[in-house]
Amino acid sequence: MAERIYVPLTSTGLAALVAEGRLGGPLRAHAVTDELRSEWSDGDDEGWEYAALMAAAGSCRGLRGAGDRPRRYVLAADVPSVSPVAGEDPTLVDVAADVPWKNVAALHADTEDRPDDADEDDDLAWFATQEIQHLL
Repeated sequence: MAERIYVPLTSTGLAALVAEGRLGGPLRAHAVTDELRSEWSDGDDEGWEYAALMAAAGSCRGLRGAGDRPRRYVLAADVPSVSPVAGEDPTLVDVAADVPWKNVAALHADTEDRPDDADEDDDLAWFATQEIQHLL
């Protein structure tokens, strides 16, 4: 059974994904984990998935380099397995394997550049895999 992960990316990382057709592992991502389900026991699948997505979105700013666009990019993909990472974020996981393009489900991204003090809870737009290359 595959695990859905949410990978925070920069515009540079997104360009590399499109050019190479994969994200090289190992990598760190966010996912619905047993710890998240336990901490938020009255949640549901949709809420847990949204929590993992938004945790990944919150990680994007810290990854940006000087040449990256000030936008949040979160790749949704399926992988064979994940390893939860101990700590304060119950959605944080390690992924050992590469993520090939065929396992990419969608991209969630800002549609406009964001100032550094923008609300991190703002929703992201959804893009199908065939639309991703047009975001570069």
